[in-house]
Amino acid sequence: QVQLVESGGGSVQTGGSQRLSCVASGYLGDTYSAICLGWFRQVPGKEREGVAVYDSDERISYADSVKGRFTISRDNAKRTLYLQMSRLKPEDTAVYQCAAGRWCPRGVLSDEFPYWGRGIQVTVSS
Repeated sequence: QVQLVESGGGSVQTGGSQRLSCVASGYLGDTYSAICLGWFRQVPGKEREGVAVYDSDERISYADSVKGRFTISRDNAKRTLYLQMSRLKPEDTAVYQCAAGRWCPRGVLSDEFPYWGRGIQVTVSS
């Protein structure tokens, strides 16, 4: 069975940093190094937003709102996806989910992934 489990969430003050992790278990359709991975976030009343997607080393996408502040990375040996968040703002407050699939969706930062974590809360206080 496929399982994605996020960790590292919590509360942080404006300007602080936080690192999220997503550990994958089960077969995702190919070896982990070939899997497309992404981070998404959602707040009540708003659509789910693509934060960052790691297709390949040459094709990494970030939302304009986080570019320069967030960094997506992966450790294939540990089957773990990371999101390093820096210079956090109150508007970064959301439930963050990781997602995975054999292929990335066609659209940039599209949320059409077959596998999802349950989500983890990140709260940035002012």
